[in-house]
Amino acid sequence: MRGGNIMQQYLDRCECHIHSLDGGLAQATIIRRLGNNQYLAEYNGVRCTAIFNCFVGRYYVDDKYGIVRDAKSKGRDPVR
Repeated sequence: MRGGNIMQQYLDRCECHIHSLDGGLAQATIIRRLGNNQYLAEYNGVRCTAIFNCFVGRYYVDDKYGIVRDAKSKGRDPVR
C-alpha cells in the first residue's frame, strides 16, 4: 500500500479468559474502550463487555452476563 494509513478496526486480538469457558483461554477481539477499564469485545460473533486485568496481563470477556445488543434488536417500536 502506498503512503496510506489503514485505520485499525479493533484495539487487540488476543487470548482472553472467557466466562462461558469457565475462565479458559480463547481468541477474542477487543473492539474499543467504553470507559475506565471497560471494553467492547467480540467472541464467537457475540459482542460483550470485557475488562483488563493488569496483574495477569489479560482481558476477561463476559459472554454470559455482559452481552451487548444493538438498540435495533430490543424489539420495541420507537416512541412517537
